[in-house]
Amino acid sequence: MNTPLPALAWPLGLAGLLPFLGGLAATWLWPGWGGHALAAYGAAILSFLGAVHWGLALAAPDVAPRARLIGGVIPSLVAWVALLLPLPVGLTILALGLLGLAGVETLAATRSLLPRSYMPLRWLLTGVASVALVSAAILS
Repeated sequence: MNTPLPALAWPLGLAGLLPFLGGLAATWLWPGWGGHALAAYGAAILSFLGAVHWGLALAAPDVAPRARLIGGVIPSLVAWVALLLPLPVGLTILALGLLGLAGVETLAATRSLLPRSYMPLRWLLTGVASVALVSAAILS
């Protein structure tokens, strides 16, 4: 897949970092509330990224459907478990979930199962989000 990203992907992706950065700031300013807000957003984003793979499975049911469907559910389950754990552990698991999924997606892109043009944006967003989550875990 060498499909270029839609023009709106970069600005919307970057805008999606605002709650991560705001959540980190809130964790520093309001320790009892900010980390929980950040964890909720991190869980929503991890679930959202899993849903990308369900969409791919539905759009191309003949291309790795089992792997895409199973891989699309795992991020939501990881996100749910992360929300049930103590805040520092949950935030760290969310960061690891984002990084792990980006790693799997990198492998998928090398096999033309994802557009390679997606990966630079994906890694930038994942890096910033993961740093925010781990930093908040340290502050919590």
